[in-house]
Amino acid sequence: MNEILYDGAVAIKCWTDGVQLEDSAREQLINVALLPIVGPYIAVMPDVHWGMGATVGSVIPTRAAIIPAAVGVDIGCGMMALKTSLTAADLDGKQPAIREAIERAIPVGGPGVRGSWNEQRRTIPSSVLSAWGAFDEGYKDILAKHPKLDKNHPSSQLGTLGTGNHFIEVCLDTGGVVWLMLHSGSRGVGNRIGVYFINKAREQANRLDRAVRTDVDLAWLDEGTLEFDDYVEAVSWAQRYAAMNRVLMMQRVEQAVSEEVGEFQRQSLAINCHHNYVESFRGGYLTRKGAVSAKSGELGIIPGSMGAKSFIVMGKGNEESFQSCSHGAGRAMSRGQARRTFTVADHEAATLGVECRKDIGVIDETPAAYKDIDAVMAAQADLVDIVATLKQIVCIKG
Repeated sequence: MNEILYDGAVAIKCWTDGVQLEDSAREQLINVALLPIVGPYIAVMPDVHWGMGATVGSVIPTRAAIIPAAVGVDIGCGMMALKTSLTAADLDGKQPAIREAIERAIPVGGPGVRGSWNEQRRTIPSSVLSAWGAFDEGYKDILAKHPKLDKNHPSSQLGTLGTGNHFIEVCLDTGGVVWLMLHSGSRGVGNRIGVYFINKAREQANRLDRAVRTDVDLAWLDEGTLEFDDYVEAVSWAQRYAAMNRVLMMQRVEQAVSEEVGEFQRQSLAINCHHNYVESFRGGYLTRKGAVSAKSGELGIIPGSMGAKSFIVMGKGNEESFQSCSHGAGRAMSRGQARRTFTVADHEAATLGVECRKDIGVIDETPAAYKDIDAVMAAQADLVDIVATLKQIVCIKG
């Protein structure tokens, strides 16, 4: 662990040995560390890179305030994984059919109505409507105070994947056992809540003539204000929605796979963990922006990329990292740079043996656009133990 010290700022503790910490991310971290509401220090995970609003791979404790842009607009984004009774032999030669079955079962893509249940007149499944019942009253309460958030009813995207770096995968562990894994968040409704309250924080900063250095995204909401209370209500709702979104998708992934290979059983409890979220912490708040809770004995998921390994991990409860670990490999380059750098042929070679999209539309997600996942794992050996090492054989992208 290394530290960045900057005059007037709290310490920035970095688990970045052997991995890149780009200058733009370093500057962004310093801007956060200079805020009067932040402390006692910031923890930085090895997948760190510049992000919209705040640095991806950062863990930010705040006092009597929350920075909405640090939570971000993909509120509650996270991972889910489970081990099955299937083995590699059960899936041999069936990967294309499995991919097609999952893509039929779950809407993928975005934004707007793309990737929603109402796309191509698909009706919302009864399981989704039943699950929505636990969210309906809370959503109405939020809209009663903030009607501008009312757009594209959230039930139409509950149990759907989205786009960008979100994915569904069928993986094998080193023993040839099949795992199911997916990555998604709170979809369009979480994005609307995030953007709306980021703007509310900016308005509050302007109203109070509050200096937020050069980065207006670092505006915060003060505990005790109406805006703060409403944000906590909305972000908590969105985090629950995101967790349920993953549960519903996993159920449909299991059904789709079973249709192609036959019935199977879960061999473990499903892991369902956020990596973009805020929670109460020691009388204040802790925001994990691209980081996973890694309490002692707690299971988590650290995915690689479309052609790289992923890991099921167990937390060591390291207090210096606020009991956190990385949420993935972390980008080594921007999406634009990846599209300028790599070709479809490069992507095909990097995803050899993986049943997945191999077209220009996913070049920005090609494995070489991300950091070396082995280096990322080595840098956080004091944060987590590896429980299982996975390699995907099917990958669905929006």
